[in-house]
Amino acid sequence: MLNPLPSTVPPDRVPPAEVPGTQGLTTLLVGVVVVAALYLGREVLIPITVAILLSFVLAPLVGLLRQLRLGRVTSVILAVVLSLGVILGLGGVIGTQVAELASDMPRYQWTIERKIDTLRRFTAEHTAGLMQSLGRVVKQAGTPRQAPAPPAASAGQSRESPPVPVEVVPPSSTPLQLAESILIPIISPLASVGIIFIVAIFILLQKEDLRDRVIRLLGSSDLHRTTVAMDDAAKRLSRYFLTQLSVNTGFGVVIGTGLLIIGVPSPVLWGVLAALLRFVPYVGTWIAAALPLALGAAVSSGWSSMIAVLALFAVSELITGQIVEPQLYGRSTGLSPVSVVVAAIFWGWLWGPIGLVLSTPLTLCLIVLGRHFERLEFLDVMLGDRPALTSIETFYQRALAGDSDEALEQAEVLLKDRSLSSYYDEVVLMGLRLAAHDLLRGVLTALRFERIRTVIADLIEGLEDYPDADPTPADDEEALGTLGDQRVLPRQPAPDIAMPPTADRAPGWEGDTPVLCVAGRGPLDEAASLILAQLLRKHAIGTRVVPHETVSRAAIHLLDTTGVALVYISYLEISGTPSHLRYLIRRIRQRLPEAPILVGLWPAEDTVLKDERLRVAVGADYYTSSLREAINACLEAAQKVATPPPSLALVEPALGPPRE
Repeated sequence: MLNPLPSTVPPDRVPPAEVPGTQGLTTLLVGVVVVAALYLGREVLIPITVAILLSFVLAPLVGLLRQLRLGRVTSVILAVVLSLGVILGLGGVIGTQVAELASDMPRYQWTIERKIDTLRRFTAEHTAGLMQSLGRVVKQAGTPRQAPAPPAASAGQSRESPPVPVEVVPPSSTPLQLAESILIPIISPLASVGIIFIVAIFILLQKEDLRDRVIRLLGSSDLHRTTVAMDDAAKRLSRYFLTQLSVNTGFGVVIGTGLLIIGVPSPVLWGVLAALLRFVPYVGTWIAAALPLALGAAVSSGWSSMIAVLALFAVSELITGQIVEPQLYGRSTGLSPVSVVVAAIFWGWLWGPIGLVLSTPLTLCLIVLGRHFERLEFLDVMLGDRPALTSIETFYQRALAGDSDEALEQAEVLLKDRSLSSYYDEVVLMGLRLAAHDLLRGVLTALRFERIRTVIADLIEGLEDYPDADPTPADDEEALGTLGDQRVLPRQPAPDIAMPPTADRAPGWEGDTPVLCVAGRGPLDEAASLILAQLLRKHAIGTRVVPHETVSRAAIHLLDTTGVALVYISYLEISGTPSHLRYLIRRIRQRLPEAPILVGLWPAEDTVLKDERLRVAVGADYYTSSLREAINACLEAAQKVATPPPSLALVEPALGPPRE
């Protein structure tokens, strides 16, 4: 083997883009800088972020007020004032409820202490036997050795005097320090609220101008993509916030009403707290349930109130999460379950409790950016709910791994909303084309190739009982929850031509195997031929599959041609001038001069399908580029008609006339 020529480019002249790992290192550094900036600037970024998200919530209200012809400024101010009034009202109610709860706390404390004593006595009675057993074990082990007494002080040693206690008295606070210690805890939250509402007002007033500036910043060279990304983000966030706010408000009302009926003190406080904490994914509801559970144990001498509170939260969360939210949100919000948990942990670590509440909407923004900007696509892959691989890539990966069961499971899911021929066309044959391409590149080992062939054989066997028919509407709706973005695959209807009875078939189609399916010379062409044979059998067309070696020059004279009415040649991958296909057709024509020859070239963009002169030179009668076309062609050829089958006539004007 010849040695490669040495490179003539000096090492110091290599372009930066060719240095391996440079782009990944740059992305990592940018990510570290962004996270550090988010952490260090949280005092400023949190109010601005809350203001931006608040503007998404208030934007529909502002639009409604503007429809009443109140003007932009009036609508924005009125919407902000209404929201501020709601927040201040909730704050007043919470403060009143907390004050009432604090006044009754000693009585609740006494009740809880009594129940703790009851639990302690119950535990002591039922564990007395265990303690006695442990005591006997200790006695059998022997009496523990006593520690030696400390040595007595010698007579010459003087007795030390006891230490004198020292009390540190802080200096008296000045009026300024006293005012600072009282006012700062009050002014700081009010200042944050003021910043949030001021920024929200300016965002709502300058919405169009800010949108144009963001478009210019993100990429004015591709206005369509940037505009679609911003519209997608605005629509997703507005819908998410409004729906979540409505759902959580209803959840809080149900919890508050239920606690009022049970008799738990301050039910309005716990209802508001449940509505707010439910913005925290997964754990927010149970954090809100902790204190009402404790009070449920304190308001009565028994345990019925505590059990009722637990049942109230459990049933309410179950109905809300499993029935109400799927109906309002649709099947998914765009986030994978793992990303919701990871996002809550990350934003909670970064921004504290506010980060927990904002984790889901912030992650939604990142996913929208990842779906519309190529450099950020990893965000959609890591955090989104769309499959990381397409259905074709998933099938090919399962085939490479030799996992027949998972390949069959994927097929069963996809067959809920498409016919069997559509699944073979859009998924399996496309996956086999990937395998054929890897074979040509020399990257597919013999072991993996055998795994692919085994998976295809197992898949064909596993789908033997599936009819080639379109699913019913009920099955189609049921599949929507499991297919995800796999629904975007093209779906062709199943062949709708019935095989005529034997008496009504064209001459030569009365036999058991009127179609002879010849595999191309590619290593996976025989697998494609077996798939077509299975589909033809489901439409009552007997088919016999022969390998490429059977039609070679040395063996074609031994080919059994009894009852053959049509010859089908299958090629997964064919490129350049297909002289071997031309010679193959010539040999078959000499052996079967009366049978029409149909060639299936699965790459629809192949040159043979586009160049009329090349098609004439190859010499086939008809050409197809999908299994569905091939099935329709065979079904129509079986009809007792004197003219060419309609489906073949449809293919012929675009692909050239048949052989005369």
